[in-house]
Amino acid sequence: MPKARSVYACSACGFESPRWLGRCPQCQAWNSFDERPFAVAPARGAKTLARPGATAQPVPLREIDGAKIARLRAGMPEFDAVLGGGVVPGSLTLVGGPPGAGKSTLLLQIAARLARGGEVVYVCGEESAAQVKLRSERLHDLEAGGGDGLLVLAETNLRAVLDALERRTPVALVIDSIQTVWLPESESYAGSVTQVRDCTQALVEFAKRTGCATFIVGHVTKDGAIAGPRLLEHLVDTVLYFEGESSADYRILRAYKNRFGSIDEICVLAMHDSGLREVSNPSELFLGARGQRPSGSCVTASIVGSRPLLVEVQALVGETSYGTPRRLANNVDQARLSMILAVLERRAGMHLGTQDVYASVAGGLRVGEPAIDLGIALAIASSFRNVALPPDMAAFGELGLSGELRAVGSSDRRIAEARKLGYRRIVSPAGAADISEAIREALG
Repeated sequence: MPKARSVYACSACGFESPRWLGRCPQCQAWNSFDERPFAVAPARGAKTLARPGATAQPVPLREIDGAKIARLRAGMPEFDAVLGGGVVPGSLTLVGGPPGAGKSTLLLQIAARLARGGEVVYVCGEESAAQVKLRSERLHDLEAGGGDGLLVLAETNLRAVLDALERRTPVALVIDSIQTVWLPESESYAGSVTQVRDCTQALVEFAKRTGCATFIVGHVTKDGAIAGPRLLEHLVDTVLYFEGESSADYRILRAYKNRFGSIDEICVLAMHDSGLREVSNPSELFLGARGQRPSGSCVTASIVGSRPLLVEVQALVGETSYGTPRRLANNVDQARLSMILAVLERRAGMHLGTQDVYASVAGGLRVGEPAIDLGIALAIASSFRNVALPPDMAAFGELGLSGELRAVGSSDRRIAEARKLGYRRIVSPAGAADISEAIREALG
């Protein structure tokens, strides 16, 4: 009798090895290898069952009918903008986020809105159909008539789900979540690397063949990354991720990958008793109450995705109580904060070597573009000198290592957004040549 063979697979990235390893050579994760049976591929020339659509022939690009890929409107303008203008038929969208962020609530609302134009199937693997019904009773989207075409299927066997959908061909499909479904032909437990990969590949094949827009919910690890192999993010067309604390009243949905639109688009959602509601003007949300701000606060104009957005950068500078000063950044790149401090000390004459420096973007929004360098520098200078900036002033610009201010893109749009919200004094590379001149103009 032949001996059963097995391989060891990394639970973080899916890397396979014939023996157990303490550290994965591909993703560098420790103690991540699990043993699973080795699946032998069919011999060359063996007869296999042809899948539906396997006889498709290539066609010239000019002959492809563009009307077949008309986007579906979800009825939420901000959410449609994150997807690039709407839901693309046949696309596969992965929605991730921490527990309690609102992934299931948002997708149930989207499913209810899409159900007004066709049949939508919501597969609940983590909840029963009765639990989904209880959650839907507080959503106004279902009360407005969206529940007529919304079907709920409480099933974790993905093969049974796909077989049932072959006879219905819905316009959209929601899988909640990918870690709970499994395929009988895959010899592994639900949620394992093999099952997540095989189930996602089956969903990709079904979505592309039938044109059904598919949404899948993905769990996250303790480090905040989407659980499962990294191949999961490569297989899907769009990756949406919830940012911010689950206990906060507002949620930020950001696009990290989008084959049908730009990345780094955001959608700000407010959690209410009736579900998630879009915030039409996020700048007012992140700026908070207007009026005289204390020292260490600066309003900066940023471009998030395709929209201009005003955010408040806060800094706190104080004499250190330890031998080594602390530099902490929240929603700001730590390396960029260290560079700005070095420029301020060397080019602006600020002695920050014995000071603790804390920098943060208010509201929980993570901003990574270089245009907020000037806002961070002015907030640090304001806190260091204990002088508040004018309440009607906004700033933007990239800071070079020699202390010069470098121009950034979309300056006109940034200025227009600032003036629309009442900020008349704009400090930018067009008005200040270097960081010392910008500090003198802002602090007087």
